[in-house]
Amino acid sequence: MVATGDISVRDFFVEAAGHRLRVRQLSHSHDESAINHPVLVFLHEGLGCIELWHDIPMILAEKTGLDALIYDRWGHGKSDPLNVRRTIRYVHDEALDSLPDVLKTCGVSDAILIGHSDGGTIALIFAAKYPKIVRGIVTEAAHVFVDQITLDGIRSAVKTYETSNLKQKLTRYHGDNTELLFRGWSDTWLSPEFKEWNIEDCLPRVTCPILVIQGEDDEYGTVEQVRAITTQVAGPSESLLIPGCGHIPHHQARDVVLDGMGRFILSLQ
Repeated sequence: MVATGDISVRDFFVEAAGHRLRVRQLSHSHDESAINHPVLVFLHEGLGCIELWHDIPMILAEKTGLDALIYDRWGHGKSDPLNVRRTIRYVHDEALDSLPDVLKTCGVSDAILIGHSDGGTIALIFAAKYPKIVRGIVTEAAHVFVDQITLDGIRSAVKTYETSNLKQKLTRYHGDNTELLFRGWSDTWLSPEFKEWNIEDCLPRVTCPILVIQGEDDEYGTVEQVRAITTQVAGPSESLLIPGCGHIPHHQARDVVLDGMGRFILSLQ
């Protein structure tokens, strides 16, 4: 365990949905009156892991005074490697099987979910199933249906992976998991059956407040994703569309995103 200011950082492993997953907890030195505060739960993108959030969880924990939880999903980072072919329901499996186990094991019963790309989709599915656990959601570049621009972006990513040093960069974070992780992500999205993938049926069961963030130049999705979420969820919603920003708003428009997230999270307490 290490400490950053008044926040301690602890990495450990948990069993979730039959797999060993690495978890990182950021914990304040709370007094007893803070015991019922929600926990910020960060859900990474399709090629992400704990480290690729960089310092965003720490900054938001400091801004809001809340504890935070980040973890590597199955096949990512230092968690167990993938050992089966992914199905088109892989985000449902993460949301309905793995995430509940992680939260239960870590004692989280009041969560604010912060999800990027696949992580945002997982947050929406989870909140539809477990509304009493979720106080609010922040999504970044979440998908609720398949855009043609998404498929084009993934095909471009495959070409980059095969012709540049992208694999080497990803290997720094995912080690021996890298090839299976990348192919599991790209092959699943580009499979013919995935074209019909859609989670809009979940949205009317999302009752908590939600902040929907997307870059206007997102290379993996259109603003129609934002409209679908904000118009179909049952709870209060707001959107933050960022000009000149691509698929990773918390890096490409860091200050705008941190301000927006911080304001939204504080409004939920």
